[in-house]
Amino acid sequence: MLDTLAIDIQPTTASRLTELDPANMEFGKLFADHMLSVEYTGGEWQQPRIVPYGPLSISPANSAIHYGQAIFEGMKAYRQADGSVGLFRPSANWQRLNASAERMAMPAIPEDIFLQGLRELVKLDAAWVPNVPGSSLYIRPFMFATDGALGVRPSETYHFGIITCPVAAFFTKPVRVRFEQKYVRAAAGGAGYAKNAGNYGAAMLPSKLAQQEGYHQLIWTDASEHQYVEESGAMNVMFVIDGKIITPALSTSILDGITRRSVLELARGWGLTVEERRVSSREIMEALTAGRLTEAFGVGTAATIAPIATIGYEGHDHDLPALTDAAFARKVGAALDAIRTGRAADPHSWMVAV
Repeated sequence: MLDTLAIDIQPTTASRLTELDPANMEFGKLFADHMLSVEYTGGEWQQPRIVPYGPLSISPANSAIHYGQAIFEGMKAYRQADGSVGLFRPSANWQRLNASAERMAMPAIPEDIFLQGLRELVKLDAAWVPNVPGSSLYIRPFMFATDGALGVRPSETYHFGIITCPVAAFFTKPVRVRFEQKYVRAAAGGAGYAKNAGNYGAAMLPSKLAQQEGYHQLIWTDASEHQYVEESGAMNVMFVIDGKIITPALSTSILDGITRRSVLELARGWGLTVEERRVSSREIMEALTAGRLTEAFGVGTAATIAPIATIGYEGHDHDLPALTDAAFARKVGAALDAIRTGRAADPHSWMVAV
């Protein structure tokens, strides 16, 4: 049985920290020195290990490769104003990972393995947490099937790991998006709400086509009518119409974003009207034409707040008004940043010290 109080830690003898240039951090390219590694065999999670970052050995018949049993999370650690390191809402990521695991017929991760392993890993690699504005340590928990046998069935063995990488701001300028009304990211009753690898693989071709047309991201629409807004790329999406914060209601095809939750909690705490409901592309374009749509932005772990400058719709581009300093997107982005870096009070107890 697993002793949750003991994690086998094997520190590296050859740190790569000298490769980190805080002024030039490319997302997801340089990884910190260590990784968490836990195996699931015999119906139980085994002893967690923290080992030097490096390759994993898998069978060519690995069932995750052939049948797609693979899930992940995205979260961040931030350098605090006092020099310490804090994690943003890690329990929410643990809960969401297990929701994805349930949908993909994978075993749940115990809370102590996830949270204790995460804290010990980030503590060991604390020097990798950058200290420049807009930067953070991106954290990627993941799980995949490890059976080395062909056959369409849930695996009996799994690997859970966590890797980390220092990152700068994901978007450095407002983004250009367009409505996707041909391809489908996810359908009702499917696995769109889960962070499983297949969701992202299926999105790559339409995303590539949009990028070739000069857009940064897509705004995905529903699978049946191609009219109702779902997500934008790897982000949830929000609109400010007539002073109200409007965002698609969660469903089986929309990810329950933790940044989304946080933005909505802040908005409600400020006394703003928040509507979580179906919102159509036609409504968005009519509001934009009438001057009632004042802001549109994506929200997500990687991007935090990504203001939208242009929306493509039925072959035409439509520019949004430039954001003012009083814009909700700017205000909420600044508020989140201040909480995450310890420069403001944390009334919701979102931050967890490492």
